[in-house]
Amino acid sequence: MTQTIRTLCGAAIVLLALPFVMPLLGLTSSTATQVVVLIISAMGLNLMVGVTGLVSFGHAAWFGLAAYAAALTQKHLLPGQIILPILAGLAFVAVLSLVLGALMLRRRGVYFSLMTLALAALTFSIAFRWTAVTGGEDGLGGLSRNTALPIDLSDNLTYYCFSAVMGLVTLYGLMRVIRSPFGHVLRAIRENQERAEFQGYAVNRYKLGAFVLSATVTGLGGILSGFQHYIVTAESTSIEFSGELLAMVVIGGMRSAVVGPAVGVLFFVLFREVLSTWTSDWLFWFGLIFVGFVMYLPGGIVGIVEKIRHRLNPPPATNAAMSNRKIYEGLDLPEALRPAPSTRAEVLTAHDVSKRFGGIRAVRGASLMVAPGQIHALIGPNGAGKTTLFNLISGKYVPDTGEITLDGQSIAGLPPHLISQAGLARSFQITSLFEGLTIRENLRLSVQSRHAARHNAWSDIDSLQGINNETAELIRFLGLEGIEDTLAADLSYGGQRLVDLGIALATRPRMLLLDEPLAGLAAAERERVSRLVTTMAKYIPVLIVEHDIDRVLGISHTVTVMNDGAVLVAGSPARIRADTRVQEVYTGTGTPGVTGTRAAHDAPGAPVLTVENLHSFYGKSHILNGAALEVREGEIVALLGRNGAGKSTCLKTIAGLVRPREGRIAFSGAEIAGQATPDIARAGVGYVPQGRGLFSGMSVRDNLALGHLARPKGQGGVYWTEKHIFEFFPRLKERIDSPADFLSGGEQQMLAIARALSADVKLLLLDEPFEGLAPAVVEDLFRVLDRLRREVPVIIVEHNLDIVLALADRVYAMEQGKVFHEGPARDLLTDLDYRKEVLWL
Repeated sequence: MTQTIRTLCGAAIVLLALPFVMPLLGLTSSTATQVVVLIISAMGLNLMVGVTGLVSFGHAAWFGLAAYAAALTQKHLLPGQIILPILAGLAFVAVLSLVLGALMLRRRGVYFSLMTLALAALTFSIAFRWTAVTGGEDGLGGLSRNTALPIDLSDNLTYYCFSAVMGLVTLYGLMRVIRSPFGHVLRAIRENQERAEFQGYAVNRYKLGAFVLSATVTGLGGILSGFQHYIVTAESTSIEFSGELLAMVVIGGMRSAVVGPAVGVLFFVLFREVLSTWTSDWLFWFGLIFVGFVMYLPGGIVGIVEKIRHRLNPPPATNAAMSNRKIYEGLDLPEALRPAPSTRAEVLTAHDVSKRFGGIRAVRGASLMVAPGQIHALIGPNGAGKTTLFNLISGKYVPDTGEITLDGQSIAGLPPHLISQAGLARSFQITSLFEGLTIRENLRLSVQSRHAARHNAWSDIDSLQGINNETAELIRFLGLEGIEDTLAADLSYGGQRLVDLGIALATRPRMLLLDEPLAGLAAAERERVSRLVTTMAKYIPVLIVEHDIDRVLGISHTVTVMNDGAVLVAGSPARIRADTRVQEVYTGTGTPGVTGTRAAHDAPGAPVLTVENLHSFYGKSHILNGAALEVREGEIVALLGRNGAGKSTCLKTIAGLVRPREGRIAFSGAEIAGQATPDIARAGVGYVPQGRGLFSGMSVRDNLALGHLARPKGQGGVYWTEKHIFEFFPRLKERIDSPADFLSGGEQQMLAIARALSADVKLLLLDEPFEGLAPAVVEDLFRVLDRLRREVPVIIVEHNLDIVLALADRVYAMEQGKVFHEGPARDLLTDLDYRKEVLWL
């Protein structure tokens, strides 16, 4: 509340000074009134753009519609009145925006923004042409400020004071809303809408509330403007005016809900009034400044001030570091976060759940059951369907068939916020936080989501002691005391993982789903999170997907293994370790799924690629941790390892799709680490991603032609001509004019490889080339790659160990981003016991 009072006092001082400062600049009190009107309108727009993250290109529609409604009310219903017409105009806009917002908010992103643009264009057209009602191009004039009020609003200075009071009241109301639980949810939606949904918030309702309030506040500005000028014109609804309002918000600073729009309005008005005396093209120069702010200073003028203040008074550099903090030492789960004990034998059940994505059956009749007090692990190789099943249970996807129950209540097909309210929470494989909010705000939003005050739009969030006390207990349990006011974006990766876990825990769930909570963590952080999970499981059953199989089997009570979208087996960790079917899923059977053997080959030649001490990150997640390998002419090298070991990231780093932080990549005698992806491709590195990445809708010929474009200019003879490519892939010649998306899976994979080769590559990187292919197609592709090694060396990532070991010359096995085994492929192919020793648990 102190901050609100300070802001109101500062605003009052500025408003008192404004009519006296304007004459010093050669302006009038009417200009001061216009500044107040525009500030009110810009604050309304910024409630959507800066606070909620909804970009509107047509907010002038509400500005003009409210003005027309108030003007028509005064002229035809309440002559001599001003307060009631103002209220009538606001009510009209509130109702209309409620109806239109419910329709428009069904679309997100650019589609929503375009609909607001269309609204402004339609409103302007109606206002300009409906002469009988709006006055058409002449406008709706004859408004009066001579009312029954005891003050004379016809005096410009008096009307300025009236507008300033309205502005202060609006400012106070907006600040209360922004600092309320409702306002904090709006900020959460801006930062991460999906996370807000999975916290239990009906996001569309909150966005609709923000839409209506924003339109109404901007409408107030329009009404005051209409009475100031005694006329309402169609220009007040125009797209041009919408653009000016948005420019004011952006230049001032969107993230500052109040100060930013005010600064932007003052900049715009002064720029216009001063520069227009020198040139009639002032709007052109303003446009250049606007583009500059968008491109280089998105924080606006207020953002510049904040950067300077941050530079002069930087926060302690170690505030967000987790490595210096004590590892969790046995604090019990706070009582406020413990759900009532379940009276059922199963808390969560999934029975015969299936899901298709087009022609791919991601989950096939999967079933599992999680009992109270259990840590239930869900494991399996890449593409087994684990994450898809997670998403079906948590509401991200709707199952095609099957039943999912939580404490006996069916939740199949419910949206995420209702599933969360029912008592199920989840974390995400890639940390999903509100990065622009502090740790305390992240966790408090989750605590608030189960509280009766979550819809409160007036009470200050700091005054709700119950919510704040629970948040403080959770912060202590997670070991985050002392850094509560650190932004989530400034935390180390381990800290972000803890907060992500805390966000799920704070909703007081009856069932907790954890998606790879240990991924990318250092050893101490893994220990910390593992202890937290085991502590939580005493009160909240946990279903966990994790690629660190050794650790997860060490803490789990029951394990379900999935393969190819179906449940392979379920049982105790000891039974899973000993199950030969599970071992075969991870290490193969020792029998390649192809008939015949590969051809005999000459000894590998000179090195083509050398990778040393490679470190790569996704955000703050340390994926490659000193990886090293070598590829020679005439050989196929396989990268092996469990899910999340860093294999695909290694390929992407070599191809330039991920920029390494450290390390060396020498290709054909040149250093390519850190170069742009197109430059690496033109140097001769061809990359075929998992999923093929073809240009759908384009023919085979066009896909190959696009591959040719990567060839360096001035290159001599072309080796990989279409004729030469068709010697390896004759089927593509028959389908040369067929669209890529009309090809079979095997043909698409061959086209993806052929397109990479067409750039005259000297090294081929293949990520899961055999995925989803029929056995006969696998055999054909196996033989093609077997021949291909004579032409170009290959690095291959493939989870089908039997096939890749039969194909490869050498292997590198990875774990936690580093290579722990290097050797001939034949040793692992022929000796299954040795293979299990290297690659099993």
